[in-house]
Amino acid sequence: MLLNNVIDQSRYIIVKIGSALLVNEENGELRTQWLEKLVDDLSTYIKQGKKIIIVSSGAIAIGRNMLSIQHDKRLKLEENQALASVGQITLAHHWQQILSAHDITGAQILLTLDDTEVRKRYLNARATLKTLHKLGCVPIINENDSVSTFEIRYGDNDRLAARVATMVEADLLIILSNVDGLYAENPWQNPEAEFFHQVEEITQEIENMAGLTQSSIGRGGMRTKVEAARIATAQGCKMIIANGLIDNPIRAIQNGRRATLFTTQSEPHSTRKVWIAGTLNPQGKIYIDEGAVKALHKENSLLAAGIIKVEGCFERGDAVEISDEKGIVCAHGLTSYSHIDVDRLKGKKTLDMEKILGYRGRKAIVHKDDLVLKVTN
Repeated sequence: MLLNNVIDQSRYIIVKIGSALLVNEENGELRTQWLEKLVDDLSTYIKQGKKIIIVSSGAIAIGRNMLSIQHDKRLKLEENQALASVGQITLAHHWQQILSAHDITGAQILLTLDDTEVRKRYLNARATLKTLHKLGCVPIINENDSVSTFEIRYGDNDRLAARVATMVEADLLIILSNVDGLYAENPWQNPEAEFFHQVEEITQEIENMAGLTQSSIGRGGMRTKVEAARIATAQGCKMIIANGLIDNPIRAIQNGRRATLFTTQSEPHSTRKVWIAGTLNPQGKIYIDEGAVKALHKENSLLAAGIIKVEGCFERGDAVEISDEKGIVCAHGLTSYSHIDVDRLKGKKTLDMEKILGYRGRKAIVHKDDLVLKVTN
């Protein structure tokens, strides 16, 4: 599979940039010129109508430089968190400044892995990202290092990027690193190590090949990238690992520069639907009238007006069964409201929802993107 075709055919792309690319390892300064070249690449795709999300490392490394802390000094967790809070301001400023030169508005979002795993927070983050794209913005995501603990000790932005890719049903995740891709051995130790242009399945052998990073300022290595590939490809998202230590790195991939492609046999949208339909345990049931059943079969969202009755105790983001008046399950979905609020809203018009709830919520009780019809024989 040609890499230029993979990029051309992708409509939703996540680009993850490691600290070793953004920050000069020798002096700790941001590599502004390189960043400008990268944004040149991204602006081309945005003009083509592709949706782009950037997952950016570098806050801790920039914070070190701003506070003149040696890069080889081992830091405590709370020191890393403090440095992240200092560096994040500068990092966001540079991103906004460089994007603005291309008439692109950037939007900063700080996430932790919990934000992609706890369903309430997952739905909030997903809705925010989708809204930003509707508004023509490019989200710049970083770990919320100033308050998170698990990610600083064990994780990095590779896994976070993969989680974001599955959250928004991205087609492609590009991880720009300081290596060309996956080798059978550490290429710095063995220049003749076998290179893998394509990986169709992440086996134990592939995992064993993953080595450690050669950078003193990055927290991830090839192992975390392979873990990211496992997360992404399981949800139908292809992934590319490529060397970003050159100008216009994504354009270079399209022009034939060596990189590793992790393939997938499924599509993001269909994989997510399978997850909703068969993986999640329903926490309650919503009964709907005949008109609402017909609306669902026309690929519409479930609105409050068509709801007759509510059973069970569920919160926003939980999985629910959706049944017709006879109790026959016709769909599964993720609810935008708790059982208490759905019970208050049942049978009501969308225009009345804000008055009933006391705030302006989402129009759909279950949005069509979070809903799967049950297949009947």
